[in-house]
Amino acid sequence: MKIAIGSDHAGFQYKEAIKKMLIDLGHEVIDKGTYAATPSVDYPVYIRPVAEAVAAGEVERGVVLGGSGNGEAIAANRVRGVRCGLCWNEESARLCREHNDANVISLGERMMSEQTALKLVQIWLDTPFEGGRHLSRIQQLDTY
Repeated sequence: MKIAIGSDHAGFQYKEAIKKMLIDLGHEVIDKGTYAATPSVDYPVYIRPVAEAVAAGEVERGVVLGGSGNGEAIAANRVRGVRCGLCWNEESARLCREHNDANVISLGERMMSEQTALKLVQIWLDTPFEGGRHLSRIQQLDTY
C-alpha cells in the first residue's frame, strides 16, 4: 500500500517510528514532513498535503500526527474525499475503519505511548470497511 504521512513538531517522534514500521511491513511511505522536532511549526502546512494526496488518489491512505491529533484531524477533514478518524484506543482505530471507512488516521503523541500508536496504526491498516448500512452514511458525507 502507498501511504502518506505527516506531522507537526509535536508528532515528529511517533511519525518517524510509524514510518519505519510501515516500511518494514512493505508499504511505500511518502513523508510530507515535518522533518525535525524543532522548531515549532504550524500543523496545517504538513497535514493538508497528506490529505490532498489521499483525496487525489496519489496514495491509498494517510497518517497524520500532532500533540493531541485534534487539529490534525480537523485539517485533514477539510479536504473533500478525506475521512480522517482521530484514534486514541484500539476500538476507535477498529471502528473508524469498519464503520467510517477512514482513509486517514490521526494520532496524538502526547496522548498515548509509542507502542500504543504503533498498535493503533496496525489495527487501522488491517481492519476492512464493513460496508452494508455504513455505506449510505459514507455516501451522504461525500455529498457535502
